[in-house]
Amino acid sequence: MNLNLTAEIKMPDHKLRRQVIDLCNKVGKPLLKLSTKDYVDNGLGHLVEQFQGQAGLVNIEVFNELQHTITGWPGGKPNADDSTRPERALPYPKRVVVFSPHPDDDVISMGGTIRRLMQQNHDVHIAYETSGNIAVADEEVRLYMHFINGFNQLFANGSDEVIKIRYREIMSYLKQKKEGDCDSRGVLTVKGLIRRGEARNACGYNGIAKDHIHFLDLPFYESGKIEKLPMSERDVIPIQKLLEEIQPHQIYVAADLADPHGTHRKCTDAVLAAIDEEKKAGAEWLGECRVWMYRGAWAEWDVADIEMCVPMSPEELREKRNAILRHQSQMESAPFLGNDERLFWQRAEDRNRDTARRYDELGLACYEAMEAFVEYKF
Repeated sequence: MNLNLTAEIKMPDHKLRRQVIDLCNKVGKPLLKLSTKDYVDNGLGHLVEQFQGQAGLVNIEVFNELQHTITGWPGGKPNADDSTRPERALPYPKRVVVFSPHPDDDVISMGGTIRRLMQQNHDVHIAYETSGNIAVADEEVRLYMHFINGFNQLFANGSDEVIKIRYREIMSYLKQKKEGDCDSRGVLTVKGLIRRGEARNACGYNGIAKDHIHFLDLPFYESGKIEKLPMSERDVIPIQKLLEEIQPHQIYVAADLADPHGTHRKCTDAVLAAIDEEKKAGAEWLGECRVWMYRGAWAEWDVADIEMCVPMSPEELREKRNAILRHQSQMESAPFLGNDERLFWQRAEDRNRDTARRYDELGLACYEAMEAFVEYKF
């Protein structure tokens, strides 16, 4: 079993697009305003020659390529010509699985697209690959433990012994815990439950049913430390079983490999390995499936690589923010925000707005924000 498939991910070969976009950035012009002189002066006169000596033909070729990446129908538009659309019209509705490395990457990276898929009646499942338990501050645990202890006292006259014992045990541990100490299994369990509750809350806001929310809790993550365990077949099997059960027409997977702690890379490797195993087994459902890679929490795709771009209005961007804010433990008190002082919802909005700005500068439609995807060829 190949467990290092992210090393084999190849970006699409959009050579012409890349050269022309670089030229636009260099001379400060949108696509359709590039002249023959611009091409010749910058060593790209051969491109004009390839298009009957007309710069305008080069421009329109690249303009149309980018225009065809933009779609308000990420699951495909039914009863429409899909010859220039990034996704097929059929089958409709599609079964969709969104794999999220942590319990908030889905809404941070593609929250607008998830809402659009739901609004267009696709069958959307969210699969959270890790518990995310080490990324919760101790203060959050204290808050929830005070709540559950108070609940026990008010509604059960303090009669639930399990709550009383666990409350004393966990609060005592947190009181004596020193900086750098690993959390006890009980604390990690509570932190994992906090992340699950927030994920369910965000999914509920997006209209996703409870039985379409899957917590995989991949074993490699459960070291209790920043440094994770090696990924193994044990991490691939739960993903493979889920895929066999749902047999999706679309899979969305994180390719945000700039994640400083490596969790995203391991999660992506696990999904791609599961797909690889299904391919080896001759799974028929793969013939109807496309895999889309997203980014957003730590980096964004280069415009030259983008193959599907889903625009958002100001209201839709606000709805995406509202879903991200359901993950309250990941706001100001989150332990691993990194060197970037912006909160995750701020990073997401800035990146989505920047993608829209880059499309606008190239002379395409001007949107408030956009979420971008690249297809993974398996």
